[in-house]
Order: sequence, then structure tokens, then C-alpha cells
Amino acid sequence: MEISLSKLKWEVKGYWPYVPVKEKSMETGQTLHGVTPWIPAKVPGGVHYDLWKAGLIENPYYGMNSLNCEWVENRWWMYRTEFPENLDGVNLSGEKVTLVCRGLDYEAEVFFNDERVGSRKGMYEPLEINLTGRIRSRNKLVVLFRGVPQEMGQIGYTSRTSTQKSRFNYKWDFSTRLVNIGFWQDVLLRTDREVCLKDCHIDTDYSMGKGKIYFKARLEDNREAGHGELKIEAGIKELGSQNSLDVKLLRGFGCDTGDTEEKKITEETRKIEADGGQVDEAFEIENPSLWYPNGYGSQPLYLFQVAVMDETGLLWEKEWRVGLRALEYAQNEGAVDALPYTFVINRKKIYIKGVNMTPLDHIYGNVSKAQYEHMVAAMVNAGVNLVRVWGGGLIETEEFYRLCDENGIMVWQEFIQSSSGIDNRPCQDEEFLGLLKKNAAAAVEEKRNHTSLVVYSGGNELMEKENTPCSAENKNLKMLQAVVERLDGRRMFLPTSASGPREFISGEKGVSHDVHGSWRYEGNPGHYELYGESDNLFHSEFGMDGTSSVKSLKKFLPEESLRPTPMSGDGNWQHHGEWWGTYFRDCEMFGEIPKDTAHLDEFVTCSQYLQAEGLRFIVEADRRRAFQNSGVIIWQLNEPWPNASCTNLMDYYGETKPAYYMVKKAFEPLHVSVDYRSLQVKKGKASVFPIYVSNSGTEGAVRIEAVARDSSGKVLTEKAMERSVPVGKSSLVMELSIEIPQEDGLYYITVSCGCKTGERTENTYLFSTLEKELLRPLKEMENEAAIVREEEENLGNGRFRKKVWIKNTGSKMAVQAGIELEEDGYWMLGNDNYIVLAPGEERCLTFLLIPKQAGTFLDVENGGGERTCRLNWL
Repeated sequence: MEISLSKLKWEVKGYWPYVPVKEKSMETGQTLHGVTPWIPAKVPGGVHYDLWKAGLIENPYYGMNSLNCEWVENRWWMYRTEFPENLDGVNLSGEKVTLVCRGLDYEAEVFFNDERVGSRKGMYEPLEINLTGRIRSRNKLVVLFRGVPQEMGQIGYTSRTSTQKSRFNYKWDFSTRLVNIGFWQDVLLRTDREVCLKDCHIDTDYSMGKGKIYFKARLEDNREAGHGELKIEAGIKELGSQNSLDVKLLRGFGCDTGDTEEKKITEETRKIEADGGQVDEAFEIENPSLWYPNGYGSQPLYLFQVAVMDETGLLWEKEWRVGLRALEYAQNEGAVDALPYTFVINRKKIYIKGVNMTPLDHIYGNVSKAQYEHMVAAMVNAGVNLVRVWGGGLIETEEFYRLCDENGIMVWQEFIQSSSGIDNRPCQDEEFLGLLKKNAAAAVEEKRNHTSLVVYSGGNELMEKENTPCSAENKNLKMLQAVVERLDGRRMFLPTSASGPREFISGEKGVSHDVHGSWRYEGNPGHYELYGESDNLFHSEFGMDGTSSVKSLKKFLPEESLRPTPMSGDGNWQHHGEWWGTYFRDCEMFGEIPKDTAHLDEFVTCSQYLQAEGLRFIVEADRRRAFQNSGVIIWQLNEPWPNASCTNLMDYYGETKPAYYMVKKAFEPLHVSVDYRSLQVKKGKASVFPIYVSNSGTEGAVRIEAVARDSSGKVLTEKAMERSVPVGKSSLVMELSIEIPQEDGLYYITVSCGCKTGERTENTYLFSTLEKELLRPLKEMENEAAIVREEEENLGNGRFRKKVWIKNTGSKMAVQAGIELEEDGYWMLGNDNYIVLAPGEERCLTFLLIPKQAGTFLDVENGGGERTCRLNWL
């Protein structure tokens, strides 16, 4: 039985270093006081949050306040709580009791009833302390955190990294220096039995119409002599899909996340043997319900239960929820001397539609279940099927993994290592390797039982030399591979991401296997030539920068900074994303944007348009080569603190950018795209555009339509055809030839594709005849799109489904017409958003509204305001 101590009354107090050890002055004998009083503490949580709630620091996420908070990491922090011997109905004094600290961040000493009982350095290896026989009527628990270790942020020497602490806290391109300290996971008491199974390992497979569950464990029997024979039983029960809440909410607007109905119920209970204390059993299930990634099928789970008994009754039991699936890896089509980058689930090739995820917050101990649910729901809605948990962040929580299991999001988990820029070779210091080995083993043992986990990686952008990724022959990575093979044995280990033979994308042929880059718009036509001609096999990190919404900027930028600016032109902008300023890029493409408050909306819209356009082209260009290219993983889905500009699809507050919806379209099972190498077309000349259909859904006949228009909506040419498109391929279905008129301006190609089942996709592409400032007419155009009707349905539990009808009532094309919710108490996900409308065209958009819940520095009032929408457009 486990009893969480998070609900107890906790307090925290700050000290100068070493003061708690000395306690009294050597010279005067006077008691040495702390730098703060005792204040209420949240466990799990982080010291910064507690200080903010107590009014001792200003919100570090606002303006440049974080610079005034860096003293926090340079103090020692003492947490304390008390509990009685009778807790949650259990008399602890009569039990074998273990204190389990799952997330100490980073160096901690533990005192129980004024006795030092344990210590730990590291974030990922739990600390377990035997308290049996030490329980009193009242019990005092004190944990002292000895500051934070000195570590490097994004710029530094990987070879000198000596900790296993998340490095993004120390400053990264998407975060500031705000180093967490405290409990980042739960503290609990475990009442242990004399008999238990340890090192439990569950794996599943599927072949020849049979599902398989493999179970290994080690039996520990500490009973006194004379007890009867032990009996171990295992049971299996089919549960069906467990993602019913998300399915129920998202299905309402066409996001198919799987079947919520339970199918046949499979139940089996059998006795299993422990040979020499080792359990090694295999179970077979006829005609099982199979687990598939999001977009490829449903995610039914099975309940696997194990119990140990003797003549006195039940001694120990545990259960897991697992999916049955076969996991394999295949070579890419036409690949030579390359690692296998194609993931195969249940004998079906899965094109990776992935995102990279950073920690959800600097103070990650306060991230709520609701925040994780929102993030995974956003992945499901966007058609994502894999998330890379990046090596500069965290070994993610069990809550996150559970959600990925239930919703078909495959997980790529990296160990906690990352590049540093000055050198990128992983540290080989023996003391560090010992620490890394213990943390890696703890991570593998905890995560290997999750169906969603499909690959491990040694870390992010680890290189032997410039632009050359490390191989598994590196001493550090060879050790990690051995840990994975010993404790898991079936999942692939990639030495690093990218795994090379070149680190970064380039025009060089034959060397871009698994590559990273780029993270900026490469200009016109350079952007389209680079990505359109790439022969990479796997694109495991790339991105495109764009500003946050005006709604979000107003939450963390002082009023004087709410204006267009280069990053170097404003300290607050620079502090919130100095690497990602788009001002000069946007002026080059759209024309000069005045640096005054009145033009902030214009600047944000231009910046976000180019982020969405640039990112869409990369995703589509790679997908058009499936399975020569096996997938894409976009940098990045989210951010851990509010950036004025960043490469994220969703900002710190959970607001989705236009790029999110562009990616959602590009990830659709049935997708139609236009191929091109420039946004510029020549007036008075004919231009030919290839049109492709990418299909990861169902094989069958589709109808493809293409229409070219000028800015007034006048049709220049159109073409339609029907044909069958194969599954798992991208097919060239037609070419559209357009005679570009003599007039300068913008021209639009809208392509759509639909099938008999009702599935339909549509995309619009914009081209210009201008020689420079190609997109200036967009900025100068007076759009007249308007919201013409709204409807709202109450789904219960504070959730709403909202339908919004928008119409272009003007005489010109309306570009990036997007809905924003004015009330701030909700996260909002839509079936589509930021669309192009021809004159007179009307479209209904549907949104799911989910009430926000307070998390780290995200304290909000849920609802209360009118859930009205406003329309933004270019």
C-alpha cells in the first residue's frame, strides 16, 4: 500500500549555504536564522512557486523579473512536515514502512525524527529509506536541499557535464535561467509485505493471429521459516479503449481517436511458477484487439494483474494496463548503410508525424494532470503519433506516459544529455558515468512497461566533432546501450538524435540520414530549394519561429514593450526569446512594419503567417517522399516559459498558433499538397505545379480538385479528376498549369481531395509576382471576413463545444482568418482555424473549450467570463 504525503501540511524555509549544518554561531552561540521565514509549501512543487505565493518574489515569468530570482538557486532550502502513526487508516508502527522520495531535485539530505536517514544526488533514481521500527506517535520529516549544482545551459562543454539535472533550466533558446529546486515528484510511505515481486518487466508482441504478454520478475520472500508454499497467479482482462474522455470530446468534430466501445472480454487466470526466485512467463491471447498509434487504429488496453498468496491469504498484488502490439524497425526504401528509421507496428509501416516536447514548465513539479491532458489532447487533435522527449529536459512522468498509452502517442525517450555548442561530446568522466548509469537504469525499469515507449536515445545532438554525430561506439553511449539491452532488450537504442552521418540538413546528397535543422525561414527561394530537394531519411528535429499571440504577449510583457521590435531593440523581448526575432525577416517579406503599439497585431500576424507557411512546406516535402523518408518530428510543440517569439506550435499558456493548424492539416491521413520551389511566379508566363496526395489511411478512389484564383477570387483555371491512391505512399496525381496574368499581385491555388467515406482535405497556397516584399499586398489588403453566427453546447465537467461560422463578405480573398477566444479561462482546440476564404465563402469551425486549471504560474479563474470569440486575419 502506498500513502502519498503530498496532502500533508508542508513548510519550506531558505538558508545561506551550510547554515543548517552549523545551526549556531561559533563566535556568539546565537542561533543562525534563515533568509526567509517558514512559508507554506506545495509538494510536489518548487521553491520559486512557494516564494511567489508567499509574496517574497515577483512573478519570474513577467518582464525581466527572473533576473531578480537567481538568488533562490544559491540558497539551501529546508522542507518539513509531520504525520501521526495512524495515517489513512493504517497503523504505521505495526507495519514494515519505507519512505519513498521519487523526485528529489537535486541534492538532498533526509532527516526523520531528528535523525539523518539518507541522502541522494540526482533527479531520476528514487530514494528509498527503511523506517520500520522508527515510527512514533508523532513523526517529523525534514528534507534539506543543498542548493543546485553548477551546470551549463545551452552554451558550454558537454564533455564537462557532471550532473543528471535538467539543463534547460540553466538557459536555453526557449527558456531563461530559472533553476528548479525541491520535490518534483511525489513523496510517499509504502507499507511493504514480507513477500513481493520486484523488477517486474512486461512486454507484448503479436504474430500469427496471437497476442503475447511476456512477464518477468524476481520473487522476494522474507517470511520466517515454517510458512506454507507460495502461490503466484496472473490474470488478464480486456478493457477496450481507455481514452473515452478525449474521444468523446474530440470525435464531435472529426478527430477519430479510436473505438470507445468495449469489444469481447478476454479473461484468463493462471498459476505461474517462480524458478529459483525468478518468474518468466508468456501468455497467449487468440485474435486479440491490437494497439495502434494515433491515426492508424484504436488503442485497446488489457488489464494484467499478478497476485502472490499463501495459506494466510493475499500477500502482494499489482496491476498494469498494457496494449498488445508488435514493434519492429525497418530500413527506409532505397537506404544504403543506414540505421532502420521506419517504425513498424503490427506489420504496418507507420509514417512518423511527430513533435518534440520540452518540459511543460520551468517549475515542473507543479505541472498538473490537466496540463498533461491538454498537451496530449492537442497531439491527438493534430494527428501526432510520436513525441520525442528531448534530452535537455526530463524523464517524463508516469502520468504523461499513461496518457500516451491510452491515446496512441508513441514515445521517444532520451536520456538526460545534450549538446553545448563549444563541444558536444558526451562526458566520459568515471564518476559521471556511474551517476548516468544509475539514473538510466531507474528510467528504463520504470518506463519499459509502457506500450507507448518505442525507442530510447542517448541524448540530444551529441557529436564526436562538428556536424558528425556520435555512434554507439562512444564509451558513454555504449554504456547506455548496454543498460537498455540488459533491462529492456527489445526496443531500439539510437546513440543520439540526429544520428547522422551528418548532424544538420544540407544540399549534399547521400549523407542526410537522420538529420536536424533548420529552425528558421531560409528565405525565398532558398527555403523551398533546401527542403524540396533534400534526400534525408528521417527528419527528427526542425522548426520555424514565430511570435506569440497578442493575447499572450500582454500577459508577460510590460506595456512599453507591446510593439513590433527586433529582439535586440527591447530588453523584455530579448529576455523572452533572444534567438527568435522575426522582425527583419517579416519586413523583408511584407514591407516595413512601424515600431509602434498600433502595429503590434500586424507584426504578430505577419510573423505567424511565415512560421506556418515555412513549416508546412518542410512537413509536406518530407511526406511526399514516404517511405524513402520515414517521418518528421517538429521542433517544438510547447515551451516551458512565455517567449515573445519561439519555434513552438503552442505557447506557454496553451494557446495554439496558426502553425499548429497548418501542421494538423499536413498530418491528416489523407492529405493533398502542391509542390513548388519558390513563392514567386512570373507575370505573363505559364507556371506548372505538381499536386500530390499522401495517404496513410484507407485505400480507395478519391476525387482531386484544383482551382487557381487571383486576389479578387476570379477563377483563372481549374481541374478535377478521380483516381485510386495507394496507402502508405505519396502519389503525384496531376499537374496544374496556370497562365499568370500581366498584373502584379497575389495568386492562390486551392487543392482539395475527398473520398467516398466523407473524408476531405483542402489546402490553399499563395504566390506573388512581386520582385521584393513578396507578401506586401497581404498586409495592405483590407479583409472583410466576419463572424456571422456562434453556437455553444455544454458537454459537462466545465467543457463546451463551440461552433463559429465565418464568412468573407468582401471582394478580396481573406487570408489566415482565425478565431481566438476572448475569455481566458479555457484552453481551445479546433477542427481547423486560420483559413483562407474566397469572396462570399462561408465556413463553420468547431472548437473544444476545456477549463484551465491552476499550475505553476498559470493560476487562473476557470470560466466566469463570456466565452466570446474574435476574428483575426491578415
